[in-house]
Amino acid sequence: MIGTGRRLAGWLTLVGVLLAATASAGATRQNVLLICVDDLRPELACFGASYIHSPNIDRLAAGGRVFRRHYVQAPTCGASRCALLTGRYGGSSNAALFERAAAMTEDPRRVTPSLPAWFRQSGYRTVSVGKVSHHPGGWGGPRWNSRTILEMPASWDRHLLPAGAWRDPRGWMHGLAHGEIRDDAKANRMAVVQAAEGPDAIYPDGVSVEEALAQLTSLAADETRPFFLAVGLLRPHLPFGAPAKYLRIYENATLPPTPHPDRPQGRTTWTRSGEFMKYDRGGKNPNDDATFALTVRKHYAACVSYADAQVGRLLDKLHETGRHTDTVIVLWGDHGWHLGEHAVWGKHTLFEESLRSPLIVSHPSLRRPGEATNAVVESIDLFPTLCELAGVPAPDFVHGDSLAPLLEDPSAGADVAVSYWRRAATVRTERYRLIVHADGYRELYDHNTPEGETKNVADALPEEVKRLEAVLVEKLGELAVRLRTGSTG
Repeated sequence: MIGTGRRLAGWLTLVGVLLAATASAGATRQNVLLICVDDLRPELACFGASYIHSPNIDRLAAGGRVFRRHYVQAPTCGASRCALLTGRYGGSSNAALFERAAAMTEDPRRVTPSLPAWFRQSGYRTVSVGKVSHHPGGWGGPRWNSRTILEMPASWDRHLLPAGAWRDPRGWMHGLAHGEIRDDAKANRMAVVQAAEGPDAIYPDGVSVEEALAQLTSLAADETRPFFLAVGLLRPHLPFGAPAKYLRIYENATLPPTPHPDRPQGRTTWTRSGEFMKYDRGGKNPNDDATFALTVRKHYAACVSYADAQVGRLLDKLHETGRHTDTVIVLWGDHGWHLGEHAVWGKHTLFEESLRSPLIVSHPSLRRPGEATNAVVESIDLFPTLCELAGVPAPDFVHGDSLAPLLEDPSAGADVAVSYWRRAATVRTERYRLIVHADGYRELYDHNTPEGETKNVADALPEEVKRLEAVLVEKLGELAVRLRTGSTG
């Protein structure tokens, strides 16, 4: 069975990893700093993109393990974060965590504890700042600030979002400089790209990270209990706005050509990029305007560098407190983003660009720091991984496998990654991607060929299709049935 080798290796290396992880902190458990970044492609210097200025994430990578082939469970924020925060395959919509919360109200016994709830039950202080679950701050309601609708019950001691000039969490999440917010009815009046002069605090992340630094300082000072701090960075989420100093980095930069820029032929999960196209683009379409496409890519890069600067502030504060010696650090991108590949400007596909995102794990006793792994892993693997590294008992209800063997030896094992979106599901192996639609239509792509995910070879390789479809059914179980019927909530 795929993945068995890694699980076996996990049993063999687990004791050594745990002993090493606790040696530097005596008998105390490790703290956790989880940094979630919205819409972040694996387009960073530490992932091979030398034209991107990401010194702080690169610094984390130099002391950690880079997972070059990490895949999320869904190409949309809410469902992807639900999988990360529960360690389980689940709903495919942005309401996935609210649906889970509703199920908890009906019958708490039906719902397994979330990742922060599990750590909280184990004696940790759990704090969230920014966009960690889908709604920044963790509340529902029209402006995402209703204190009667909780997104993740029993999970956080504090779930915070200082909205600043953007007034409320919904405004913060779709904000540009100086408190400008998106009105959904008039979204086409808001610029899709922006670079205003000023300090980091004129954009949303600059405000929320100040709160994150305060929380980190407070948590680190308390030596009676370990902490689990999750910080969610908004950028590079749309609209692509960041202080002008970050755009200036790319004024004379040469960006590589976009691979496979044409709309795919035949049936796929292609999207019209509705989220991107509803903003004010000055009447331009990046699919037929190369100059505008380059402008968008550079503004996206500026947002990445802006987010990188916020990561640097968090890492610096952790070192300032001295708690870097007993803290596991994870940087996780909630999904990828197309910048013109397949003529898509957004997410919401089951192509590689939507599902592959950065993952970096660092802990004080990591062996062979700075080495990357090419093993295929998925977001649900982080729940059991963090338990093992922190010294918290691992639950038996998660769907993922611990990454401890790959932290011990980056060349260890291989696995598969499963994702889903609307009425389709996909499995990614080292070589292939299979996509199965609810009506039975199949796409198979061979990544060992130059065509990659532009040529469907399902008809030519029926046995490979059959084998990988069995993996999908094995992995997803009941969810695979619901995908066929269109019921994925």
